[in-house]
Amino acid sequence: MKSDIEGFFGKYGGRYIAEALRPSLIELDEGFKRYINDPEFLKEFNYILKNFVGRPTPLLYAENASKELGGADIYLKLEGLANTGAHKINNAIGQALLAKRLGKTRIIAETGAGQHGVATACACARVGLECAVFMGEVDIARQRPNVFWMEMFGAKVVPVTSGTKTLKDAVNAALREWSERSVDTHYLLGSALGPSPFPDMVREFQSVIGKEVRKQFAEYRNGNPDYMVACVGGGSNAIGFFNEFLGDRNIRMIGAEAGGISDAPGKNACRIAGSIGKLGIVQGYKSIFLQDDDGQLLSTHSISAGLDYAGIGPQLAYLAEIGRIEFRSIRDNDVLGALKFFARTEGVIAALESAHALAAAMKLAKEIGRGKTIVVNVSGRGDKDIFITAGAMKDPNWIEFLKTESKRYE
Repeated sequence: MKSDIEGFFGKYGGRYIAEALRPSLIELDEGFKRYINDPEFLKEFNYILKNFVGRPTPLLYAENASKELGGADIYLKLEGLANTGAHKINNAIGQALLAKRLGKTRIIAETGAGQHGVATACACARVGLECAVFMGEVDIARQRPNVFWMEMFGAKVVPVTSGTKTLKDAVNAALREWSERSVDTHYLLGSALGPSPFPDMVREFQSVIGKEVRKQFAEYRNGNPDYMVACVGGGSNAIGFFNEFLGDRNIRMIGAEAGGISDAPGKNACRIAGSIGKLGIVQGYKSIFLQDDDGQLLSTHSISAGLDYAGIGPQLAYLAEIGRIEFRSIRDNDVLGALKFFARTEGVIAALESAHALAAAMKLAKEIGRGKTIVVNVSGRGDKDIFITAGAMKDPNWIEFLKTESKRYE
C-alpha cells in the first residue's frame, strides 16, 4: 500500500513544509522512486542487509511462554538480533545508500530512545558519511548507553534543550538544521511519518521484516498467522511488519500504544487507543496528534523513550480509521511484567518498546485461546534500557552497583 500522488493515505499525510525544504523533498522523492526499482541499488542494499545487518532475523516459536499462558501459540520476530539491536538499521542503511547516490556527504537524524540514532551512526560509519544526531536532553539522560555508542561510531550527538526536550523537539531541531543546510545534507528520518516521501520510504526499507515473516511462518505452519502484534510509536517497526500482510484480510492486526500510567493527558502516549487524539498538521504532515484545543502538542509519558511521541505515522492513522488495524493501550506496569515473563520463559530480553507488544500478545493469547497463532514483532532488545528497567524494578543490587561505580569513578 502506497500513498497517492500527493503523498496522502486518505486524508492523512501530505507535504506541509516551508518553501526552503520543498526542493530537497522533491529531489528526495524523485531519487527514491528511481532507486527503489534500480537493480544495482537493491543489490547493494540487500547485500548489506545480509552481510552487515545479519538478515534474515529469526522467527522463534515461543513454546514455553505459550504453554504457560495456556492460550494461542506465540511466535517472536527477533529484530533485536540485527546489528545495533533493533529494526532501525534496515531503514538507516537504505536511506544512507540513497543519500550517497544523491550526492550528499552528511547525514542528520533525530532520535528518542536512541536506537535510530545508533543505527544511523552505524550506517554512516559503514558507508562513509558524516553524521550528527539530534536528541532531547531528557532522552540523553535516560539513554546514556546509546549516546556512548553513537559517539563511538563517530557521530556528533546534539542536545536539544527546547520544549519537552524529548523526541518531538529533536525532530523540530533536525528539520530546522535541514532547512539551513540541505545542499550537502540528508535528513535520515527514523519513523514512518513526516512529510512525503518519508512515510513511503521508511515503510519500503522496513518491509523486509514482514516479507521474512511470511516465509518463516510457512516453515512452521501452513497459511498465515491469525494475529500480528507490534508496538507503535511513530510506526516504523509496525508498518514494516504489517505491510506484507495488509491484503490478507483474515489476519487481525494489533498496534500496542504507550498507555503510560493513566488515561489522563500527559500520562500516556495513546493517539488512537485513547480518546483525545485529534487531527492536525505537525512537523510537515497531517495525522492524529495529542494536542490541545489550540493545536499545541500535549506532554506525553511512557516508560519507553521510543513510544512517547505525540503523533503517529499517516498510513497507520488511515489503517486505524478504516478498521484494518486495532490499537490497544498498554500500561507501564504490564510492560515490565511482559519483559520479565519473556526473559524467564524464552530467554528473550526485549526493548521496553517491544515489551508493549509482548504485553498485548499475552492478553490476546488468553482471549482467543488454543488453536490460534500470534506473531509479535520484537523490534529491539533491552540492553539499552537497563538503567530504566532496573530502576523501575527497584533492584537493590543495581542501585548499590551504581553507587559503587560512582564512587569508583570519583
